[in-house]
Amino acid sequence: MIVVMEKDATEEQIAHMTERVQQLGLKAHVIRGAERTVIAAIGRDRATKSESLESGPGVAEVVPISAPYKVASRELKPEPTQIQVGQFVAGAGKVGVMAGPCSVESEEQIVSSAHAVKKAGATALRGGAFKPRTSPYSFQGMKEDGLKLLALAREETGLAVVTEVMSTEEVELVAKYSDVLQIGARNMQNYRLLEAVGNSPRAVLLKRGASATVEEFLLAAEYILNEGNPNVMLCERGIRTFESHTRFTLPLATVPYLHRKTHLPVIIDPSHGTGHAYLVPDMSLAAIAAGADGLIIEVHPTPETAASDGYQSLDFAQFEATMARCERVATAVDKQLVKMTQG
Repeated sequence: MIVVMEKDATEEQIAHMTERVQQLGLKAHVIRGAERTVIAAIGRDRATKSESLESGPGVAEVVPISAPYKVASRELKPEPTQIQVGQFVAGAGKVGVMAGPCSVESEEQIVSSAHAVKKAGATALRGGAFKPRTSPYSFQGMKEDGLKLLALAREETGLAVVTEVMSTEEVELVAKYSDVLQIGARNMQNYRLLEAVGNSPRAVLLKRGASATVEEFLLAAEYILNEGNPNVMLCERGIRTFESHTRFTLPLATVPYLHRKTHLPVIIDPSHGTGHAYLVPDMSLAAIAAGADGLIIEVHPTPETAASDGYQSLDFAQFEATMARCERVATAVDKQLVKMTQG
């Protein structure tokens, strides 16, 4: 349920009601909106406890949350959440772009990629140091050495670093070098990992599982939010269907649907969603036109020599051209494509 505070509720009243919620054995999440503050009271047997909260000081009303995902729901927070990490901004009218190679392969490769995507206007650098691969014989990533190279690229460019974490044991290590923890599609329902990143101070990019429903996707986000980390971005990266002309099917109707259901920013991955570099630019434009709050795009100096996913990666010139077109579309739909300040 939601404890809606009066517009003029004091900090003492908010603190008192937060403590009261916790005394009832519920978890309290304080959400400060544009006009008033609400407290989400999350836990079992909520209905029997609402009356004891309604008479609290500064309380306007207590209302139930009908959605199974509580903290992620727009019922709790009608205003869109905006997430900022360094110069990367996504949500509430701002469109942020993360770009870089699928895998970190060398210092020259990742640093040159960082400079190129920054020049084109991206505000975050993506790159995999730990790579979950279908085959155990495929390139698995450079691991901590790759993380160190991502940190070096950030030092040279100022870009925020986005990279995947694959296990609970690696969360602290990956968080040491990165700014955004990515949960890959294969781990969307790894609940212990979701709880672990929920206890991290880093923002989280949660990718939808290839066979997951939207409700399952939002409930996965709820695991992170319920641990106290409010900085969650939802990433639609395509789902598995009967179609074979693309690597996955990229359902852009997910964007406005999620915006109707949740306040969290929605990021689109046109690289994995299509699996073909030639489709990435147009799907990037379509994603922004559909209302996406950000993009994550694979970019490589020489895609034909990439250790992984070269067939869906743009080269530097293609990415720069795509960014220019994306900026025009963002302006047309009354959004701002946030570009990296050069320097």
